[in-house]
Amino acid sequence: MSQRKKAQTGRKRSRKNTSIFRQHKKSILIIYTVLGMLAAVLAVNSVSLYARNEVYKQQEAELKAQIKEQKARSEKVEEYREYIKTDDYIKDVAEEKLGLVDPDEILFRPEE
Repeated sequence: MSQRKKAQTGRKRSRKNTSIFRQHKKSILIIYTVLGMLAAVLAVNSVSLYARNEVYKQQEAELKAQIKEQKARSEKVEEYREYIKTDDYIKDVAEEKLGLVDPDEILFRPEE
């Protein structure tokens, strides 16, 4: 008789376990659906983030090129600043703007 009770209780437990699964089947399905939708949203957002990242990389490359150009321009300005401090610059400006010449130079002007 004890074996019979054990067999019956074993059946009841297995029925009880399956009925619990059946009761929660709907909620498990809802959870899986929500997780699937979250995964889809993350996938779509990751694609848009990769696209934005590419745009930012392109902007970064353009800005680096601009920085390089501005550094070259800055070097030219610095060279010009050093040139302004020399006597050659003063001489060039005096010749261009004031028409001055050195005492041992001969100036040839075209006929008008």
